[in-house]
Amino acid sequence: QVQLVESGGGLVQAGASLRLSCTASGRTFSNYVMGWFRQAPGAEREFAAAINWSGGSTIYADSVKGRFTVSRDNAKNTVYLQMNSLKPEDTAVYYCAADRAWKGNSHEYRYWGQGTQVTVSS
Repeated sequence: QVQLVESGGGLVQAGASLRLSCTASGRTFSNYVMGWFRQAPGAEREFAAAINWSGGSTIYADSVKGRFTVSRDNAKNTVYLQMNSLKPEDTAVYYCAADRAWKGNSHEYRYWGQGTQVTVSS
């Protein structure tokens, strides 16, 4: 089992930045690829970003590319999502997810956190 806990969400104005963190426990963190997803009110959960085991490879949804950066610190069992130039349409609950196999932008990650709310006001 892998437990994931997100933090760092909040209420910000458009144009601001936030950094989300997701800390894992229960297994060797470096054995897992990590993904970030988000779900806006009334919408389906959507992929935002993913990072491989070492942090050497990342992918992004077009909607966040150039504004969001995913990174990880395996020594701290933590993955980050740096979000810059936030827009009101980025408002959502943000979830991190983990899997031993590369999942890319698939939603088929095995482990999920509980989410952290990000609200961007205009």
